[in-house]
Amino acid sequence: MKLVVCITGASGAIYGLRTLEVLNDMGFEVDLIVSSSGWIVLKEEMDISPNILKSRFPGFTFHSEKDMASPIASGSRLIHYDGVLVCPCSTSTLAHIANGINSNLIHRVCEVALKERIPLLLLFREMPLSEIHLENMLKLKRAGAIIMPASPGFYHRPSTVGEIVDFVVGKVLDAIRVNHSLFRRWKEEGIIHSGGIE
Repeated sequence: MKLVVCITGASGAIYGLRTLEVLNDMGFEVDLIVSSSGWIVLKEEMDISPNILKSRFPGFTFHSEKDMASPIASGSRLIHYDGVLVCPCSTSTLAHIANGINSNLIHRVCEVALKERIPLLLLFREMPLSEIHLENMLKLKRAGAIIMPASPGFYHRPSTVGEIVDFVVGKVLDAIRVNHSLFRRWKEEGIIHSGGIE
């Protein structure tokens, strides 16, 4: 399975990083785009630099947000991918995609995903929401995007931040129909450990 993962400048870089870890462990082919603001937030929240991220995921293909000539900017190439994930998605990225404004490669890839009917998921973390945010979400939902607030459940009784993050990342994977054992499902027996359910 091949995916494009985009990390933008919303707080919540941990969601993007954990998504990459899980996809890497599962053996996915991943093309990664981090916006300039995304790099700032990764450094601020996770102390992750470009060199560190590249060393942790040597099998991934990294793209500059400025590379509008990237192969994945073309629908003829992106149609061979199974989905595009924006984790987390900033309000600015949401607005650009909703209004068809391509200021960087992330915006372009998301626009292509919509027109080619490739699953596009936006993990939106901001709150509270303004009317503008809601209108942009509705516009994208009608265009075929999956809009997912980074809103964890608590029925699995998480005891660590990692378990809360895994719930959200697990819901992202659910949305693109990827099997996982990142959290205990509703009324499911067992206890969650780092290796899955026992």
